[in-house]
Amino acid sequence: MKKYLSWTLILPLLAWLVYFLDFSSINGLTQVISGVLLGASVLAGVHYSEAIAERIGEPYGTIVLAVSITIIEVALIISLMMSGGEKAVYLARDTVFASVMILFNAILGICLLIGSSRYFEQYFQKKSVNTSLVSLVAILVLTLVLPNFTTSIAEPRFSKPQLIFVAFACIVIYGTFLVVQTVRHRNYFISDTKVESNENHHHFGLGLSLILLVFCLSIVVLMAKSLSPVIEDMVISANLPQALVGIIIAAVVLLPEGIAAVKAAARNDIQTSLNLSLGSALAAIGLTIPSVAVISSIYDLEIVLGLEMKEMVLLALSVFTVMLSLSKGKTNIIYGVVLLVISMAFIFTTIFP
Repeated sequence: MKKYLSWTLILPLLAWLVYFLDFSSINGLTQVISGVLLGASVLAGVHYSEAIAERIGEPYGTIVLAVSITIIEVALIISLMMSGGEKAVYLARDTVFASVMILFNAILGICLLIGSSRYFEQYFQKKSVNTSLVSLVAILVLTLVLPNFTTSIAEPRFSKPQLIFVAFACIVIYGTFLVVQTVRHRNYFISDTKVESNENHHHFGLGLSLILLVFCLSIVVLMAKSLSPVIEDMVISANLPQALVGIIIAAVVLLPEGIAAVKAAARNDIQTSLNLSLGSALAAIGLTIPSVAVISSIYDLEIVLGLEMKEMVLLALSVFTVMLSLSKGKTNIIYGVVLLVISMAFIFTTIFP
């Protein structure tokens, strides 16, 4: 009976209650409580993802967390697209770009910095990184850069046949990557470094843990969305660009993956950190673009995927730096510092464009 009274179940339940009763819109105190429950739900999601990983092993554990939160995020994006509005055409592009930049620079940078600071050097499978990056670079260029150079439509967006083709390309690349990661070359994604034993998780059976993981991640995304007006008001009152709101929301949604990746790096399991960071970036774009392509085709909605020049430069810098940082199969503290500086540059140029 004791495990059913765990904070990992009680606090997400309270978060769902607060969300449905719309307490977060009442006053400052309830907004703070909502924020605390949001954080608790993030930690609970990490707890269940680690419990699942213990049961099924790597790299399946990281895939479950990455795909679960991406599917929930995609559902949110589609619901916002369906509601329309002036910014709906840019929603998929901005969300995917913010997610990739946070995963590439902030989360991966923190992992490399913490791991290198604690263990001097950490080792990982170069083949896993090469497999992830070749898939990522192809999808990123096809979806976020190519629309700026196609000529069927004057705007930086695809025509309907082009969008369908790119969606198909994303599914083929991401699907093949999953087969390589889980079946054909699973050994690429398993650490051969001795890892400090992880803390014991009291948890339910595998099936119930999966349900509870989705339960926690769902309320994280929903509460992040419900608190977005509060965040938006704070940003506007501070005379900051509204684009910063999207970055903050993306960062909150990616917290479960970020915390799990940082905890893995801290216990000398940088391979899991890389599986999470790069795998989540692949899932974020490989699942989002096909989904919004289908919805936009069915409901005849316009979507703009092409990045602006400044964003393309930052994306290219991020990809190039990650490729160089992970080319030797071992980490170095400078790699983490440089990635974090690029992350700061991304946020700084959003505030001061």
